[in-house]
Amino acid sequence: MTEIKGYTLPDDLYYHEEHSWARVDGDKITVGMTDFFQKEAGDIVFVDLPEEEDEVEQGEVCGKIQSRKWIGKLVAPISGEILEINEELDDDTSLINTDPYGKGWILVIEASDLDEELGNLMHGDAVVEFIEKEIKRAEEEKAKG
Repeated sequence: MTEIKGYTLPDDLYYHEEHSWARVDGDKITVGMTDFFQKEAGDIVFVDLPEEEDEVEQGEVCGKIQSRKWIGKLVAPISGEILEINEELDDDTSLINTDPYGKGWILVIEASDLDEELGNLMHGDAVVEFIEKEIKRAEEEKAKG
């Protein structure tokens, strides 16, 4: 587990630059939003998700996540078919805030081109560098305010 300036990032995950994460279990990829995303968004109040059996492409916006402050986009970190949606989010969207890497998972994709696409995601040291830049960008935006 890596922690960067108060943001937690599990080491076993792959990360997309739009702050979705991917947990690989064979061809099944669990997807959620990062701790950085949920802290920047604030309290999540609504999640608009694709349907099970929908096909998604890596980098495609496939849902929306709304907080009291703004609407963020859920970007598919991997291409494939959506196998499962986290139904618990219908009743409790705050799970994304309270447990972004556990109970706050969003969907599961059956990957169609996993080996090639994992190379487009960040893992390990690249994540640290990316999050540090994102924190700096967020701080600069708040300073402009």
